[in-house]
Order: sequence, then structure tokens, then C-alpha cells
Amino acid sequence: MKDNTPRAGEQARTAILFVCLGNICRSPLAEGIFRAVVSERGLEHAFHLDSAGTGAWHAGSPPDPRSVATARRFGLDISGQRARQVEPEDFSRFDIILAMDRANVGALRQRAPKEAHGRIHLFLDYALGGPEEIPDPYYGGDDGFAAVYRTLREASDALVARLAERDGSARISGQASSTI
Repeated sequence: MKDNTPRAGEQARTAILFVCLGNICRSPLAEGIFRAVVSERGLEHAFHLDSAGTGAWHAGSPPDPRSVATARRFGLDISGQRARQVEPEDFSRFDIILAMDRANVGALRQRAPKEAHGRIHLFLDYALGGPEEIPDPYYGGDDGFAAVYRTLREASDALVARLAERDGSARISGQASSTI
């Protein structure tokens, strides 16, 4: 179990969970891309990141080989990630829970305690202010994975900039909040 509690001498971190259906295509890419963006900006200390699925079909499995290959093409290694299902504790452990599509937002809100509903968002709506969903590339070809990568990169860049602006340059708070 991961913990976003600051250790002695550390500042609080913003904990973000990326969620898709099986945690093998979109959410592992989102986690890897967001991790790379915060690293590029020297903000690794400011975030606790993870990904999960609303379903348990792939628990323990690595990301889909097409997600791994797409990430690798862009210089990222997500091969060490392992799929897991969203756990009840996630609703209190994470400040922001970003679902890739409306079906997963709905599944999360059904499982979450009412006080956590404000932490659950559609990723593109939360990051870019638009109602679009991240399409599931699972049943398509490699071009779908590349398109998902580009969309996730754009949203990750925007979200990091927005969080950094909200919290003042590199200091990003880990206070649970439903607003940015």
C-alpha cells in the first residue's frame, strides 16, 4: 500500500490517482506521462502518483504491450507498473482521482463515500476544461495508443502548470481538495 503522508522534513504532496477500466492501457500511460512531466519540471517531491482500474480482470499484470511500446517511443518506461483495482482506501488516500471516461467516473462515484465525490473527476475536463473522454485504445491499433499518448501529454502538461500556479511555483500542497 502506498502512502502520501509526508516524512519528517518533507512537504505534503498532492496525491493523484489515474483510473481506467482495467489499468493496462490508459491509466498506466497517464501515470507514466504525468510522472515524466513533473520530473521535467523538478517537481517529483510534490506528487504521489498511482493508477488503478475499476475492474480487477488484469490485477497484477503489466501494462498492455502496446502501451509499453508507445511509452517507449516517447522515451518513457512504464513496463514496471502492475495493474490493480481501485481500493476503498484510495478514496481517502488521494486528493485527486482522475478517470479517463464518464463510465469510470460513474463507477468510482458509486463506490466512493459521499465525502470523496468531489475528488473524482473526468481527466480532460479537470485538466483542460473540456468534456472529452480519453478513448479506450484496447480494441484498436497502434495509432489509437499514439493518439491517447498525445492527448494525455497535453492534459498532463496543463494540469501540472495549473497545480503549480495554484500552489505557487514548485510548492504544491497535498491538502485534499475538490478544486484547483
